[in-house]
Amino acid sequence: MKILFVGSEVMPFAATGGLGDVLGSLPNALSKAYNDNDIRVVMPLYGTIGKIYREGMTFLKSFEVKLSWRKLYCGVFTFEKNGVIYYFLDNEYYFKRDSLYGCFDDGERYAFFCAAVLRMMYEVNFYPDMLHAHDWQSALSVIYLNLKYRQIEEYKNIRTVFTIHNIQYQGQYDFAILGDVFDLDTRDKRYVEYGGCINLMKGAIEFSDFVTTVSPTYAKEIMSPQYSQGLDSMLSRCAGKLRGILNGIDYEYYNPQTDPDILMNYTWRSVNKKAANKSAIQEYCNLPRREEVLVFAIISRLASHKGLDLIKYIMEDFVASNDIQLIVLGKGEYDYECYFRYLAGKYRDKVSALLVYDRQLSKKIYAAADIFLMPSKSEPCGLSQMIASRYGAVPITRETGGLYDSIKGYYVDEKGNVCGNGFTFANYNAHELSDRMYAALSLYHNKEEWLKLVRKVMREDFSWEKSAGEYMQLYKELV
Repeated sequence: MKILFVGSEVMPFAATGGLGDVLGSLPNALSKAYNDNDIRVVMPLYGTIGKIYREGMTFLKSFEVKLSWRKLYCGVFTFEKNGVIYYFLDNEYYFKRDSLYGCFDDGERYAFFCAAVLRMMYEVNFYPDMLHAHDWQSALSVIYLNLKYRQIEEYKNIRTVFTIHNIQYQGQYDFAILGDVFDLDTRDKRYVEYGGCINLMKGAIEFSDFVTTVSPTYAKEIMSPQYSQGLDSMLSRCAGKLRGILNGIDYEYYNPQTDPDILMNYTWRSVNKKAANKSAIQEYCNLPRREEVLVFAIISRLASHKGLDLIKYIMEDFVASNDIQLIVLGKGEYDYECYFRYLAGKYRDKVSALLVYDRQLSKKIYAAADIFLMPSKSEPCGLSQMIASRYGAVPITRETGGLYDSIKGYYVDEKGNVCGNGFTFANYNAHELSDRMYAALSLYHNKEEWLKLVRKVMREDFSWEKSAGEYMQLYKELV
């Protein structure tokens, strides 16, 4: 089988979040488990892609891409890694910028990218059996395939899967730019029309053979108005082709046994070695070096849907009343940044606020922390709770989306066996979160029982092996 993944970001080349992690890990997992398949990935050649990767790229060819009245240059570079071939589509006008997203012309940039993907197939003579597009930035690759290329022999049997990573961002635009920017005819308006505007995600959902989300629970949640951001009626009509497959994490990159970014490597059998990492991060954060103190960690984009208003409501009282430390890593909304600066300033020996995005530093904190807080209002999948588990930081999560599918509440059964792999609460309520934080604090002081839980948490399997198998089964159903 020939599979082409289409996405706007891919780790380790350029990424801002979970989408990049998935497109960096899933193709590798499929290539490793099913090495008789031809797995390829295509993304833009951003100006932010590092020199170490650019030097390993090979220029393949250049060609012209037509987008409405424009005739645009596109260069193709390739890079092979772990049996996966990566294509990078070059146009400096669109992609040589300081950031991946947030530009005034994002619609036009990703329309060019999707048009170039379809043209690239002809130019490099690679026609996939399966085109797997991700989020709104690649939605037009599915739309263009069906509206512009289906009559061509080489394209007519390409099957499509569209994955929704975050339904909040749908690619919504005014109809005034339907032809000029998106190169769509007025007769095709009905395919992308939704809620009185162009909705690229809606078009991809309608045209795709299967639509997937990044967890089973999120697939159910987005059928309701509470979570769908207005797309619930469309998704309800397409319920028969909607699937939820839980993401995994890269077990080679996130591996406390071999991770070069942490001070002391360890496994679930030698979890006592975490103490050295705790001491190192306490020193880095100018906190008192105390092995016995319980360290809470928050590693997150500082946004309201991450549950930070719950944390803001209870955290100062919790810090003031208990012998704990809190380390926050992330950046985002101004109000939350100010709040954590305030906490760190008032409780200098208990709280550290590191208001940056730093992937390597995040692993040092995972390896040091005892508890990981992730009380999200909504969470399509979430990878942080899986990474935290891998490093032995016990998650406290709300039962929503992928958090519900991956973290189950701790208890001890009648035979004395430890069950569950974290502390969870159901309602979006600060007092329920506080209750679970106190439960974790209480268990932490029972060292024998705490050690049992940490070891169980570290043995949870969040690798891509199972999920890759589910995706392959999906592809086989279509092909």
